[in-house]
Amino acid sequence: MATKEEHVRKPDWLKIKLNTNEHYTGLKKLMRENRLHTVCEEAKCPNIHECWAVRRTATFMILGSVCTRACRFCAVKTGLPTELDWQEPERVAESVRIMNLKHVVVTAVARDDLKDGGAAVFAETVRAIRRKNPFTTIEVLPSDMGGVYENLKTLMDARPDILNHNIETVRRLTPRVRARATYERSLEFLRRAKELQPDIPTKSSIMIGLGETKEEIIQAMDDLRANHVDILTIGQYLQPTKKHLKVVKYYHPDEFQELKEIALSKGFSHCEAGPLVRSSYHADEQVNEAAKARQLKA
Repeated sequence: MATKEEHVRKPDWLKIKLNTNEHYTGLKKLMRENRLHTVCEEAKCPNIHECWAVRRTATFMILGSVCTRACRFCAVKTGLPTELDWQEPERVAESVRIMNLKHVVVTAVARDDLKDGGAAVFAETVRAIRRKNPFTTIEVLPSDMGGVYENLKTLMDARPDILNHNIETVRRLTPRVRARATYERSLEFLRRAKELQPDIPTKSSIMIGLGETKEEIIQAMDDLRANHVDILTIGQYLQPTKKHLKVVKYYHPDEFQELKEIALSKGFSHCEAGPLVRSSYHADEQVNEAAKARQLKA
């Protein structure tokens, strides 16, 4: 009889191919020279070698590298954040220019210590990228910013090309998985973003393998569609350290394919689903699909 440890042993399809070519090392050097952080590094993303070395894309993490929340799935450092760096937006924009990115993702640590949740710096980063890179599409991935409407409005007024906010898990597991955030607040955040800027696609992500059922995953899809979310990503949860939540189940690639088909049948304009899929995975392709969907509706 298999032990619990054997039952959740990491399967072969989760093996990652490392690539540290000149694109990877050059991008890493650029980030350090500009005192920039990436969620690729801080969250130990399994796709960092593919994105940095092959696709030459990165997800910038602004507002520092210390988060005010201690979610039980996330490897980003938790503690007391540093002061705001108002030069950060320009450094991000200049890095995007040097890298000649066609699409950029900007995320941030949660800043519950700030009244606006970091919305002003977020918005200025979008504007700075636009000034220096007018043909680059921009995806933003904020926290719920305390659920304050004005904070979200500040960000949406900057007109990103995609607003991404992750529900992370199913309703039942949210209190155990996420710190301070709630399932309903995240849905409300996504709904209000669409109300503020109806033409801007919204996106969310679910990680599976934490003990959810298939029915709960499908219900989460329905909840997102009920709040007019356009794009969905589904990936396998991987335990970043022994201090974090353990993996309950590793889903097979065929199961991800089935979930993708279900999501598309429910009306999502695009869905990425797979063991190594993360919120920003192939984000450049997603913005193109969203643009096509808007054209078809026009």
